[in-house]
Amino acid sequence: MNKKIAYAMVILGAALWGITGLFVQNLYGYGFTPWEVVGIRLIFSAVLIFTYLLLSNRSLLVIRLRDVPFFIGTGIVSIAFFNYFFFTVMEQATISLAVVLLYTGPVFVALISRFTFNEPFTQNKLIALFLMMIGCSLTVGFLPTGQLSIDFTTILFGIASGFFYALYSIFGKYVSARYHTLTITAYSMLFGALFLLPTSQLWTKASAFSDSGVLLNGLSLALFATVLAYAFYTFGLTYVESSRAAILSTVEPVVAIIVGVAVFSDILTFWQGLGILFVILSVLLTVKKRKGSTEETPNKYPQQISKAD
Repeated sequence: MNKKIAYAMVILGAALWGITGLFVQNLYGYGFTPWEVVGIRLIFSAVLIFTYLLLSNRSLLVIRLRDVPFFIGTGIVSIAFFNYFFFTVMEQATISLAVVLLYTGPVFVALISRFTFNEPFTQNKLIALFLMMIGCSLTVGFLPTGQLSIDFTTILFGIASGFFYALYSIFGKYVSARYHTLTITAYSMLFGALFLLPTSQLWTKASAFSDSGVLLNGLSLALFATVLAYAFYTFGLTYVESSRAAILSTVEPVVAIIVGVAVFSDILTFWQGLGILFVILSVLLTVKKRKGSTEETPNKYPQQISKAD
C-alpha cells in the first residue's frame, strides 16, 4: 500500500479522537454527567463493534475464559475510568487541559513497564518524564508564577486520566499476542459497557434519547470519535511502524485544542501553549528508540495494541 495513504489513515484516526470533546461538551449541554457520557460512549461503541463483527467475522469473537480478567482490566479498570477522569476535566476546566493531561499516558506506560515487565528506563524516557512534569506545570499555571490557575482536584483528575489510560497497554500486553486488535477492542468495550450499564443508570434519562440532538451526539461520539477513529488508525498502523504512528498521532491534541479554542472559546496563554509543546515533545521522546535498540515502543492509545506492533 502507498505509504502516504497509510500515514493519512493514521492522522485521520488521531484527528477523529481529537474531536471527542466536541460531542462530550454537547452532551453536557443536554444535562448528562461525565459518568453518564462514559456510559453512552462505551455502550454505543460496544453495540457498533459487535454488530460489525457478527456480520463480518464471527471468529474474532472467540476468546478464552482465562483471559476474561485481562479484558475486565482493559475495559473497566482502564477505559471506563480514564474516560471518566478525562471527561470530568473537560467539564470542570477545558478540552485543551483535559487532552494535555491525558497525554501523560505514554510516560506512565514507560514507568509502569519498568517495574511490571522489567523494560529498561532509557535516557530518553527520563528526559521525557522531566519534560512532562515541566509541561504539565506550565499548563496548569504552577510555572512560572508558582500559583495554580486550575483547581487542584481537577489537576489530580487529569493526571489520573493519563494513569488509567496507560493501564490499557499494561493489561493489553498480556493478550495482544493471542488476539486480533478488533477482538481486544470489542471485548474491552463490552466489559466496560456492562459495568457502565447499571452504574451510570442511563435508564433514568431514557426520555432524553428521544431528542435527536442527544442521539446525534451520542452516536457521533461512538461512531466517529471511537469506532471509525480506531478503524482508520489501526488500518494505517498495519503499514506504518508503531513508533512512527505514535508520532503522527500527536495531531490529536492539536485538533482537540483547535476544537476547544474555536468552538468552546478555550483561552490559552503563552505559558500554557509552551507547556503543551513540552508534553507533546515528551511523548515523542518516549516512543523514540535508541540506535540499534529492539525495545518495543509502549502503546499510546488503547486501540493501538495489536499484533502489528
